[in-house]
Amino acid sequence: MDADIQAITAFLESVHPYDTLPRDELASVARSFRRMEFKSNSLIYVFDAPIGGLYLIKQGAVEITDGNGGLVSLLGPRNSFGERGLMRGGIAVTQARATEDSIILVLPAPTFKYLNETFPAFSRFFTRTRGDRVTNDIATQKVADLIARKPLSCGPGASVLEAAQLMRDAHVSSLGIVDPEERLLGIVTVRDLSNKVLAEGRDLATPVAEVMTADPVSLPPTALGSDILHIMLERRIGHLPITEGGKFAGMITQTDLTRFQAVSSAVLIRDVVSSETVAEMAAVTARIPQLLVQLVGGHQSHEVVTRLITDIADAVTRRLLVMAERELGAPPVPYLWLACGSQGRQEQTGVSDQDNCLILDDSATENDMAYFRAFAKIVSDGLNDCGYVYCPGDMMATAERWCQPVRVWRDYFQGWINTPSPEAQMLASVMFDLRPIGGTGLRLFQDLQAETLDLAARNSIFTAHMISNSLKHTPPLGLLRGFATIRSGEHRNHIDMKHNGVVPVADLARVYALKGQLSAANTRARLLGAEEHGIISASGARDLIEAYDLIATMRLENQSHLIKSGRKPDNYLAPSDLSDFERSHLRDAFVVVRTMQSAIGHGKGVVS
Repeated sequence: MDADIQAITAFLESVHPYDTLPRDELASVARSFRRMEFKSNSLIYVFDAPIGGLYLIKQGAVEITDGNGGLVSLLGPRNSFGERGLMRGGIAVTQARATEDSIILVLPAPTFKYLNETFPAFSRFFTRTRGDRVTNDIATQKVADLIARKPLSCGPGASVLEAAQLMRDAHVSSLGIVDPEERLLGIVTVRDLSNKVLAEGRDLATPVAEVMTADPVSLPPTALGSDILHIMLERRIGHLPITEGGKFAGMITQTDLTRFQAVSSAVLIRDVVSSETVAEMAAVTARIPQLLVQLVGGHQSHEVVTRLITDIADAVTRRLLVMAERELGAPPVPYLWLACGSQGRQEQTGVSDQDNCLILDDSATENDMAYFRAFAKIVSDGLNDCGYVYCPGDMMATAERWCQPVRVWRDYFQGWINTPSPEAQMLASVMFDLRPIGGTGLRLFQDLQAETLDLAARNSIFTAHMISNSLKHTPPLGLLRGFATIRSGEHRNHIDMKHNGVVPVADLARVYALKGQLSAANTRARLLGAEEHGIISASGARDLIEAYDLIATMRLENQSHLIKSGRKPDNYLAPSDLSDFERSHLRDAFVVVRTMQSAIGHGKGVVS
């Protein structure tokens, strides 16, 4: 082995993931590298041009910029670059320039491909994967995978005798009642036949429509198994129809669930629903940190963890709504309690305050407003006692501004859209994440949301302001060691994984949802919807979703670590606590987010 190959081999032994390769393979890889020298300020490769290999800095410094000239990062010795272009058809997605005299080792594309396909550790490093996630329990199963049989149904004119015979012959305990287009009208169960037919002495020719449960709660096939558990426990029902586009797709029963083990989140939901006092609920929510540790330790994906934790907050809120109605009496007009912020997006972690509001029917009088002010105080105080602390910005239903009839809310949104001041941008960003939690007036929001999305999408000035607002939170990319950490105070040398991690992606997703008039509030659902509707390209969506998954997962893992250490969870992560592998990939994820920010900031809706 000549001196140059020996020197390269020795260098590679100190660089991950080359240090994971077998010794003989490492020597072979060392011979594959091509040594190149670049003078200061010379281009190494340009954006959107063919890229011939993977670049590894042996000596010097390299500046990486995006397609719009925005600085992505400044790299030093032992840093790699160019892998995203190699894995995206061999076309560079950034531009690289030497900022000082540099020695660069170039690994040919075929060798890079071979190593990715042959050595899992090498592949994991450059594809940002973090191992298989465990999704083999009911909470994380898709509803479609839990349906035990094809849907069994009859028309509303069928007799109760015919319905009973159908259930007997199929050995089932329920039927879907559908119209000629297979749209679900209701369900009937063996218990219905017992209580409403036999016990009341009805004629067996009675149409099943007279004894069915009309317009039952249902779930789509894409929902999670946890949704089934939570609804069954909360509503004390044993049969849950599944619908897709309004059409009957199947039935889930308690019997279908017996082969699965209920997860801790369902137990917490059960305990919340059965609580008679706020103190009892607070004892339940005090167990959420341990639930987070268990879910993260079980390698559940971040969107499942945050969804299950949010479901508990939703159950607490609905229980408090019941308690408030019990104390004050029935609400005088239809109302809807909505959450925004992380609860609205179903992305709560171990650290959550409350962000909520009330939308009231337009028939509300001043006396009615007094009722709802007292109502909001009971619920908001209860949430605070349960650990969902008061919003520092007073974005709560207890504020008169956020407890209003639908006509006032319509004026709010129209004003924010037509006059997009800085405050309007901030408020619109929060309120575009609204999600109904409970109440009697769901349509109050459905109509308002559709009108608002349409009005906002057609106002290019408002959209431009929303884009500008989405760029206020930037990933913590620095010129030294790859990260810009907090410089002083309690969290010195830490990264804020909320405001500089997940929030920039949530802001981008909100803009995409606005452009596509997408009703989803969840960040990941918005990104998938943006891809489906062509708001962003498939490759851009894939990169951003992978980056978001990594950032959100590391945020949860850090919170879990803090809890296990006996500390309260927060959003601050010290890069020094991460391995080289984790630091490298976290930086890569932030690079993707900044690249997407740069693209949308320069008026490009699609990143290819």
